[in-house]
Amino acid sequence: MIIKPQFKLKEYENGLYLVSTPLGNLKDITLRAIEVLQQSHYVLCEDTRISKNLLDKYQIKSKLISNHKFNEKKNVEKIIEYLKSGKIISLISDAGTPSISDPGSILVNECVDNGIKIFPIPGPSAVSTAVSISGFSDKFLFYGFFPEKKHQLTKELNRLSEFENTLVFFVSPKKINKIIPELKKNFLGRKVVFCREITKIYEEFIRKKIDELEIFEKEPKGEMTVVISEKKIDKKISQKLSESDMNIIKKMVNKLSTKEITDILNQTTNLPKKEIYNYCLKLKNEK
Repeated sequence: MIIKPQFKLKEYENGLYLVSTPLGNLKDITLRAIEVLQQSHYVLCEDTRISKNLLDKYQIKSKLISNHKFNEKKNVEKIIEYLKSGKIISLISDAGTPSISDPGSILVNECVDNGIKIFPIPGPSAVSTAVSISGFSDKFLFYGFFPEKKHQLTKELNRLSEFENTLVFFVSPKKINKIIPELKKNFLGRKVVFCREITKIYEEFIRKKIDELEIFEKEPKGEMTVVISEKKIDKKISQKLSESDMNIIKKMVNKLSTKEITDILNQTTNLPKKEIYNYCLKLKNEK
């Protein structure tokens, strides 16, 4: 089967294209991503050796320019000149969507400041992939990489433990054992999935209860995407009504039925149904 290109060359405007690339399996690339890379004058990448494997597979001849966290500031002025002269430039990372915990935001902001068009070419993302297989709530916060210093790490995890929805972050294999004790300290009662080598030969998803987490005996290979489950709020735990809660119910009791008041407050607060229901009955019986 011959796949005809969806776009012609003239339809690609001058500008910066943020092209998502495979996480590991080189087949996980879109047809549009291939076309954009083929028609780019330059492709900015983190590691030219890694990106060359992808470009060679799809016979893409565009010139590679090394653009990583150590030289992206230095590169910006020259790249902006290329873009202003009418060049089509693509930005890719070693894997996934560029500028998400990877180089790119500096260049994107310079393009915005210079009125240069930016085009996203969607595709693979370790974040959405990890959340999709976690089984946890799809309401999530993506944090990225944690701070290097221990006291900052402790502070951040303590702060994030108050967040009730799913949490996603990246961690290098060398640092995972430093993070595990902090997870156990801050996230007891929740679950975790360690996603390793996503889409590659040795793909692995390690599912654990945080209470049962142990240090890895051997340093795992490959950067990890870690997903922590949402915080479960046990509404069955006995909780007495506060003076404020009682005043709210008093205002509602003459307008709504006991069931309606119970349902409304149970959905909008953490108050147990039994406490709400009993107080409604008490007020109605006092009349």
